[in-house]
Amino acid sequence: MARFLDRDHPMFRQTWVRAVTVAVPLVGAGFELTLGSPLWGAIFAGLAGYALWELFLRGPRGGDRG
Repeated sequence: MARFLDRDHPMFRQTWVRAVTVAVPLVGAGFELTLGSPLWGAIFAGLAGYALWELFLRGPRGGDRG
């Protein structure tokens, strides 16, 4: 089954691509919060958090079964 954000995809080999993948929804969250839309801000912040976890903080895939 395909993952939502596949960190092993060749596109994510470069660090700047991973950083932009985290930064874009984070900027979107800030934008939505400044417009007074906390629900969309929380959604975009959650997406940024997931991307940060998946692309930077998670360990190597060696024992991962997913």
